Amino acid sequence: MRTFLLTLLLINTAWVAYGQQGTLTGKVKDGKTGEGLIGAVVSVTGSSVATPTDYEGNFTLPLKPGTYSITATYVSYTPFTQGNVTITAGQTTSLNLNLTEDSKSLQEVTVVAERQTNTDISLIKDLKQSEVVVSGMSSEQIVKAQDRDAAEAVKRIPGVTIQDNRFIIVRGLSERYNSVLLNNALTPSSEVDVRAFSFDVLPTSVIDRILVYKSPAPELPGDFAGGAIKVSTKNTVGENSTSFNFATSFRQGTTFQDFYTDKASNLDMWGLGSKDRSLPSGLPSTNKFQALDYATKAQYGQQLGLRNVWTPTNTTATPDLRFNLGLNRLLDIADFRLSSISALTYSNTRLNQNISRWDYQEARDGEAVEVNWAYQDDVSSNTVRLGALQNFSLRLNENNKIEFRNLFNQIGINEATVREGLNMETGTTQEERNYALRYETRTIYTGQLQGTHTTDNQLNTYTWTTGFNFLNRQEPDLRRVRTQRDAGSEGPYKVQISTNSTPYDAGRFYSNLDETAFIAEGQFQHLFQATDSADLETAPKFKAGFYVERKDRGFNARTLTYKRNTGINGGRTEDAILNLPLDQIFAPENLNTSTGLLFDESTSIADRYDASNTLGAGYVALSKTFFEKVNFYGGVRAEYNIREVKTADQAGPSNVDQRKLYILPSINTAYNFSPRSLVRLAYGMTVNRPEFREQARFSFYDFNENASVRGNPNLKTATVHNLDMRYEFYPTPNELLSVGVFYKHFIDPIETRIETGAGRNLTFSNGDFANSLGVEVEARKSFQELSGNRFIQGHSLVLNASVIHSEVNLGDMATQAERKRPLMGQSPYIINTGLYYQNDETGWQYSLLYNVLGERVYRVGNDENPSIYEMPRHVLDFTLTKNFKSGLQLKAGVQDLLNQKFKFVEDTDQDGKVESTDLTSRSYTRGMYSTIGLGYTF
Repeated sequence: MRTFLLTLLLINTAWVAYGQQGTLTGKVKDGKTGEGLIGAVVSVTGSSVATPTDYEGNFTLPLKPGTYSITATYVSYTPFTQGNVTITAGQTTSLNLNLTEDSKSLQEVTVVAERQTNTDISLIKDLKQSEVVVSGMSSEQIVKAQDRDAAEAVKRIPGVTIQDNRFIIVRGLSERYNSVLLNNALTPSSEVDVRAFSFDVLPTSVIDRILVYKSPAPELPGDFAGGAIKVSTKNTVGENSTSFNFATSFRQGTTFQDFYTDKASNLDMWGLGSKDRSLPSGLPSTNKFQALDYATKAQYGQQLGLRNVWTPTNTTATPDLRFNLGLNRLLDIADFRLSSISALTYSNTRLNQNISRWDYQEARDGEAVEVNWAYQDDVSSNTVRLGALQNFSLRLNENNKIEFRNLFNQIGINEATVREGLNMETGTTQEERNYALRYETRTIYTGQLQGTHTTDNQLNTYTWTTGFNFLNRQEPDLRRVRTQRDAGSEGPYKVQISTNSTPYDAGRFYSNLDETAFIAEGQFQHLFQATDSADLETAPKFKAGFYVERKDRGFNARTLTYKRNTGINGGRTEDAILNLPLDQIFAPENLNTSTGLLFDESTSIADRYDASNTLGAGYVALSKTFFEKVNFYGGVRAEYNIREVKTADQAGPSNVDQRKLYILPSINTAYNFSPRSLVRLAYGMTVNRPEFREQARFSFYDFNENASVRGNPNLKTATVHNLDMRYEFYPTPNELLSVGVFYKHFIDPIETRIETGAGRNLTFSNGDFANSLGVEVEARKSFQELSGNRFIQGHSLVLNASVIHSEVNLGDMATQAERKRPLMGQSPYIINTGLYYQNDETGWQYSLLYNVLGERVYRVGNDENPSIYEMPRHVLDFTLTKNFKSGLQLKAGVQDLLNQKFKFVEDTDQDGKVESTDLTSRSYTRGMYSTIGLGYTF
């Protein structure tokens, strides 16, 4: 918290210094109509000291005492200069400036323009005029920070953090409590086990802005509690351009170091390596194969041609590579204007982590009495991303526009783990050297066709959207094997092969997930206009709309295993085979029923599920201003949801069929103290539905976590009551200060927890209820008015911080101490600060960014296994950019300068908090990450 308080002190000191100067205020107006000119520039003649006018044409310009010449400029107007303006310390001088239109520039032309939405000024204006509580960041700020993808960028937004480097957490609530929209369509979940959109699939080069809606509204999805995140991609351009960017990166502890990999083919470099690892087509279906005798199964094992690779190849990690190509094109045909935005992205990155892991059987006073195991994992991960974006925008005329957006991502992850350490679970201490070779591909496509139609008088607007999402996730030929020897022995490691099929010993796992979603939505908006001159932005407004989505998912998995023969068909596995090296023991000739290994399949009925979800929603809303100061926006959303999950386990079918209508009211009000300040008060009701995987009985053994994850078909939908209050102050068009308070009450909250009576296995469950109370602060301060020094004027400061308290009651599921713990994934505090510098004349810019979040529950425990907390770590990033007038850009940056450890601690004494006596269960570092790149735009 010291960093937070120091930053607030600096801001306060700056504003105090600001008050020692004199102040020039006034208004820039159209000399003919008398209307204020928005965005006009008022400057000290011949200097860089300047400020823009606000939404009503007003300006405020702090100046040192003296006499000045003041100039006002505006597009299509003749500049006007007023001399002999005297500024006195501590006093305010008023000056109104009238501009006249430049008749030379007023030739008859057809103006075709789109409202600019990717700048900080446009973003702040939209935040102020928003009808709901919302935070966000623009493309302009993303560029300054040099973030590579949406996951890195979004964590700069107040109350937002990222888990596992790709899943978003809003206001400390886990990823399952957030809804993500790409433009206007809900995104597919890119994971099997959790409900989450992986933000790392979106490169920042295609992002226009990111908005996080924190209070419910009728037009927003009803399924969220933390936030509804809307990512808008670029869809219009101002001119033809081509851009090229290339970057290479070096990671401490990875680049030019030993690196493990499971190399299969050249397709790996394009993220398509699953093709060469797929299950051979000659293998019969599960039911048919399991019905065969072992001799026939052995014949299949000999003939299928399965890759006999069980240990990774040791290579040297090369530097990371990133490539981006962008094409923006405009085409005018008569009154039509077609905009095309094309982007092609490619990245090939590597990460090596040395992870220390411990699991404790019993602990007293912070000391381990008995340790189950202590491992050192060497995990090497090579991630390849290939992405393409193609957006078209067709402007038919001033009132009609059609947009077609397409986003495609192909991701391949090659992960190899070498685990060494001690295992004491069997009663004797064994040294282990275990291996896991894993490859995963994700193919994601999302497309939307949208139309916007406005009547000539601008009072009626119709929008419609149709969309299609497709997701395929494959995990082919996941191989894992254990080897052991007695502790202290110098002998060879011996492969562990059981007489029964187990997920822990030698086996191969294949899985495939397909998900499709069809989306349709529409909205009608009517503005009630009292007179022709009424301001359309403040006119009473009526909205009505609908949203329909049909989502289907199919998942299936197969597990092939190797077993020791203890008498089947009169045979027995010879010790000579068990003592062979790993690259020989599973050779086809060793699969037989006489002296070799048995080839089998342990796939169960629970290893597949089919699911569907049909959502139909409709809403009505009304917006109106009372007494010129009170803005009211309220309405109701009705959602009817049908969820079906068809699955089973050994006890029989375990299907889910849930059908329910939800009525979700919401009210957002704002009281405007002045054009620059207001206070908001909002209430809304939302829900949180279980994800398909959370309700399917499918169980999967996670090698890295050394635990199995299983669904719960009895999960209930959670209900959330949300209350927000926030004060907002906008000193200038590019500055803001906001302070907010929020409260949430959860009924039947859903969490991931360690399953009672099942060792370290994980499942999903409902608590009785939970509460969350938090305070958020955000400040954006420009240094433009603090000094006459150009270097200081080029700086700006962004600060956002949150302090949150949550408490969950699990009812009969937990001890009294555990009932008072925080919600899973909830951080007690979040701090983001950023110091930015930009000089358009010299082309230099840099940013210094800091982030920290408080300890949060990573795994919910029980009486047998304590909860595990992720501990705070301080992150400092620095970037430097040089822009040349020729269009060339050079970039350099260092991320995670402090390189602090990721540390996970178990609540050993189960008192609901982390203390020095609690034991570490996992720790590792990712390494400082340095990047250098160049770009060119022409």
